[in-house]
Formats: sequence, C-alpha cells, structure tokens
Amino acid sequence: MLITKTRVLLASLTATMAVVFSASSAIAAEEVHAVIIVGAGMSGISAANKLSKAGIENILILEATNRIGGRIQKTNFAGLSVEIGASWVEGVGGPRLNPIWDMVNRLKLTTFYSNYDNISSNAYKQKGGLYEKSEAQKAFYAAQELSELIKNVSKYLKAHRQDDISILASQRLKNQVPSTPLDMAIDYIAYDYEFSEPPRVTSLKNSIPLHTFSKFGEDAYFVADSKGYESVVYFVAKQFLTTNESGEITDPRLLLNKVVNEISYSKNGVTVQTEDGSVYRAEYIMVSASIGVLQSGLINFKPDLPPWKILAMYQFDMAVYTKIFLKFPDKFWPTGNGTEFFFYAHEKRGYYTIWQQLEEEYPGANVLLVTVTDDESRRIEQQPDSDTKAEIMGVLRAMFGMNISEATDILVPRWWSDKFYRGSYSNWPIGVSRLEYDRIRAPVGRVYFTGEHTSEYFNGYVHGAYLAGVDSAKMLIRCVKHGDCCYSIPPKGS
Repeated sequence: MLITKTRVLLASLTATMAVVFSASSAIAAEEVHAVIIVGAGMSGISAANKLSKAGIENILILEATNRIGGRIQKTNFAGLSVEIGASWVEGVGGPRLNPIWDMVNRLKLTTFYSNYDNISSNAYKQKGGLYEKSEAQKAFYAAQELSELIKNVSKYLKAHRQDDISILASQRLKNQVPSTPLDMAIDYIAYDYEFSEPPRVTSLKNSIPLHTFSKFGEDAYFVADSKGYESVVYFVAKQFLTTNESGEITDPRLLLNKVVNEISYSKNGVTVQTEDGSVYRAEYIMVSASIGVLQSGLINFKPDLPPWKILAMYQFDMAVYTKIFLKFPDKFWPTGNGTEFFFYAHEKRGYYTIWQQLEEEYPGANVLLVTVTDDESRRIEQQPDSDTKAEIMGVLRAMFGMNISEATDILVPRWWSDKFYRGSYSNWPIGVSRLEYDRIRAPVGRVYFTGEHTSEYFNGYVHGAYLAGVDSAKMLIRCVKHGDCCYSIPPKGS
C-alpha cells in the first residue's frame, strides 16, 4: 500500500514538473527578437550598432567564444601583449579617412608606421648571408616594373569587360614568371603577404589595384598596445550595449559561449538552436560567421540554403595568415633605421620568407615575428611547436650564423584549425565574378549575411568587416522599416 501511494505521489510530482517545464519552454518560445546576430566580431557588432541606431533595439547577439572581437585578438606572449589576428591598420594617408584609423586615433592606441622601403638591403640567401645590395635592388626594380604592367592588364580587362585571369596568368602574359629564390621571395612579399594566397589562385581584376590603397591610402600602421586592437570592436559595441561602472559589457542582449549549430527559417521567422540546447526565435537573422565557417558546415540551415547561394559561398576562398612570435635572450639581428623588415629567399616559396624585428614596438624584448601563409600555415598548424621552432632556428642560423642563441619562447596561432574561424580572412580567387560575389552577400528570405567577405570593395580587412556590417544592416533596415526586402543581383557582365 505504501509503495502504491509512493508511486501515485511520484507520478503526480512528475506530471506537475512536466507542466512547469512545459510552461517555461512556452514562455521562452514566445520571446521573439527582431533580429538575432550570429557572431560578435567586428562585422556582427558593427551591424548590431547600425540596427540599434535605426531604432531596431530588440536584438540578440550570440557569440560562440567567451569574448567579442572575432579575428581581432590579443594574447599574452612572454609578458607582452601581442596581436595573433589582425595587426595592421592598412589604408592610411589617402583621400578618404579609414574608419578604423579614426577609431584607433580616438582610442589613442599605440601604432607604428611600417616602412618597407629599405627591405631590399635586408635580403638573405638560402645559404651564405646577405645578397649584394645591387643584386637585390635590381630584382626589386624588375618586380616593380612587372607590377605596373600587371596593373595595366587588369585595367584593360575591366575596361573591355574581359574575363578575369589570375595574377600568375598576367605574369605569364608578360613572360616574367618569378623562378629564382630571390624573385620568388619578392613576389611572395608583393602578393602572398597581402592576400595570404599565391598569384596562381588570386583574381587579377578584383585584387589589382586594391581599393583599400586607392581609397584610403597606401600607408600601414602596426598596432602594439596593451589595450589591444580589439579595443576598436569594444568602441563600437559600447555605443549601443550597456556597461557597468568598470566599463565591462553587461548587456543581456550579448550572450557569450553560444555556439549556433542550426538555423531554421521560413517566411514567418527564424529559429536558432545552440550546442547547449537553447532555442531562440526572431523575425530576422544576421549571420556574421566567416566564409570558412559557412563552408565547413558548422551551422546547419533548415531548409538548406539554395544552390545558387551554396555554390557562390563555396567558390570563395578563406585564406590562412600566421604570425609566429619568437623571443630570444639577446639580439643577433640588425636593429635601427631601415632594419625592421627583412626576408629569406628559399627555393621553397613561402618558407619563413618575411620577418619583422619588433625592437621599436617592444623595446628590449628581443622579439621577432615571422609570417607564413596558405599551405605553409596549414602544415605548421599540424605539427608540434617544437618542430616549427627547430625549422625556424635552422632558417635563422642560415641568415645569421650557427652561434646565435636559441629562442626561449614561441607562439604559433592556429586560425585554420579553429572551428569558429577556419582561417584568417577571405581572398578573392580566380573564377568568382561580381555576380557570384553579389550572391555571397545576398540574403535568403529572412536570413541576412555579413562579414569581411561580404564587403563590396574591402574584403580581407578590418575596415572591410566594419563597413560590411554597416552595409548589411542597411539592407535589413530597408526591409524591416520600409518593406523593401528585395535584393537585386545585376546580371553577369554588367
């Protein structure tokens, strides 16, 4: 009898709890946001800010990591604050003010002008020390002349509405394909170092000349400030998100550690699920995940995105740019004016080619920065840091002699391996026309997209991410506030 009563009591309690949980779920399901924004990098925060200023304040930002900033991230390395993601404000000193440069100056972040003018005096052979200055300068002059010829080819293709070709194809047209270690290293600095992919895959028409330099200027400034380059993202975020007395963001509209794994959309609205089982609803959604994440399938769309959208996204490239920091007990490399950048000419293209000594940025720290890209980045990400350090020491000994000191610390970022990024920034490859690019940017029903990869002229840059957020938000504002939800894609070749 006691057992029977216990069973009845438990059954009643279970039923009561079911009603409570059901009611709680119903309440959560009834909360419908105007817009959910996936990702709190520069583009996501920029879009949210623009929406807020337009009066669309019932937003919810879901960020997969434990911070905002995305691919702008500082970290501690050997007691120093260094940037493992974006490091430069590129596009300064031109006819228009770069919005990121404006923010950096408002925040009074410490920056350093990057002067590459004397790099030809710092060219190291694969074996045997420095190249003769005259030999290196001759190779640089030839590369500059080829660069001008390539620009003319690009202008011709655009003016005559000809099909796109790769940068490498344009070099072949001029019968000047770099082949020696020195020429390949200079070519790497000119193209791979900027686009993170080689000339054979990079679009000529959409990369040369670069809008960033023609619109904003050709100067670049390296950010080295303990506050971090990410301060620019916080600068935008704090324009619409509430903070506490310490300046920390406490706004409930920003949720961290929320990994979106499913987006269901229809003509009636959007439902978002996260890995922790949470469910959120909205009238619209803005997806600011990188093009690499979109290609990886981390986010499942229901129904599937239309074929035209998937094909366009899969055609674009997510490049990998890896800045490797090393600290030494002493300096064995040249310092002073004209020595900040130096390079190593190896028979294997991109093998620890471009170097930067950071004496001005971090005085007395004895820190070097070497950059690798593309396949070398992917290879290095998959091996132990000890192997990478051994390879790097071999290169440094080839440049500066066998008796140099061993590195005490090494930092190797892994953007490609990180499922929340899958690379560093986008690169426009050969074969993607303006039509495909407009499709990458285009919304699908109530699903909108933003990110540096959707910037019309500045993909791959921090200012591109910021301006893309603004542009995508404008599209959504037109739809929400004015009923103009049509996105026109010009016909191919127009």
